[in-house]
Amino acid sequence: MAIVKKHHFVEIEYTGSTKGDGAVFDTTEEEVAKENGIYDKNMEYSPSIICLGENKLLKALEDQIIGKETEKDYIFEISPEQGFGERDPKLVQLIPMSKFRHQNIHPIPGLQLNIDGVFGVVKSVSGGRCLVDFNHPLAGKELVYRVNIKRVVDDTKEKLDSLLNAHLHTKSAQTELKEDSVSITLKQGLPAKSQEELKSIVARTIPDIKNIYFTIPEEKK
Repeated sequence: MAIVKKHHFVEIEYTGSTKGDGAVFDTTEEEVAKENGIYDKNMEYSPSIICLGENKLLKALEDQIIGKETEKDYIFEISPEQGFGERDPKLVQLIPMSKFRHQNIHPIPGLQLNIDGVFGVVKSVSGGRCLVDFNHPLAGKELVYRVNIKRVVDDTKEKLDSLLNAHLHTKSAQTELKEDSVSITLKQGLPAKSQEELKSIVARTIPDIKNIYFTIPEEKK
């Protein structure tokens, strides 16, 4: 058992739901996802390793985890202001049907779509116009998170792999640690800006690593 501190890497299981109706919107547990009708076959359900203070989860949630003990279950509540904000009536807009026709979209109530780079949900369709809500689906809702803090992660390679998974969304990267340096082999190239951002994150969260080198394996002829 240990006390969790800021910048600790911790392995957790969690389930997020809305207060009142208990509707589950996020979970690390496969059975919970199936039971609540949010199962996604493309998702990998397993305990998640996060670095506290990096805001991979909601900042308000990470702030409440800090200072708690491992090997225990907790219930944390998040207000709308600390979560996804209050609902803004101005973000519920009428969109001409012609805009959808140009993109070969047939809007129906409940359809989730992207208009000019902004996520929205179709609320209703009437005549030549469509009512779209551009608020976050969880805006204005009080949230409840059930969290099990399993352990503090001490292994450097495990920390690094969790960062790569979080920021590159891949588990195919191969890492080789030698003293204070690491070589990261990727299947495809990573833009220079992204490399520098990742180096900055690693320097901030895993100070034991001083040097990072990116490599891409040569294609076999």
